[in-house]
Amino acid sequence: MGFALAEACAQRGAVVTLVTGPVAISTYNKSIERINVESAEEMHKIVTSRFPEVDGAILCAAVADFTPVSSADSKIKREKENLLLELKPTKDIAAAVGAIKKPEQFIVGFALETDNEERNAVEKMERKNFDFIVLNSLHDPNSCFGFDTNKVTIIHRSGLKKAFELKTKLDVADDILKEINTLIF
Repeated sequence: MGFALAEACAQRGAVVTLVTGPVAISTYNKSIERINVESAEEMHKIVTSRFPEVDGAILCAAVADFTPVSSADSKIKREKENLLLELKPTKDIAAAVGAIKKPEQFIVGFALETDNEERNAVEKMERKNFDFIVLNSLHDPNSCFGFDTNKVTIIHRSGLKKAFELKTKLDVADDILKEINTLIF
């Protein structure tokens, strides 16, 4: 979704910075500033340092909720049957950005939920200070990760809810940008 949104924003004349993890997806619009990162920590630093100077952010990266406490410099060899992997919470990029959001800025967040989808998405939107949230579901076939299509529900802070049918990700990006227009115009 992030690449479709970046392309759609750039096509409309927006100044776009795309901060992305390691993926094999190209950006086609040459006006998009693409910043490739290797870790959630690196993404956190870049996004939080850049956010104060922009009009808004669309936060759709699927950043892991947890990170290994330590990392290995080389392959971990099989020595025992079981290996205990200790995890710590990953720095929450969306919460950090929501905490520094100014009244004239907007934030659109995304949620991928497996249960209590709408309730969890609304709680996330409120907790992280989003203007609206785009809810994805793993229960919808041919949507979300690994597909060129998506089926989303947009939920505003006001309680307004719009459910969309399965569409191409570029068409979903258009729907999201129309909702952003209602916030800023």
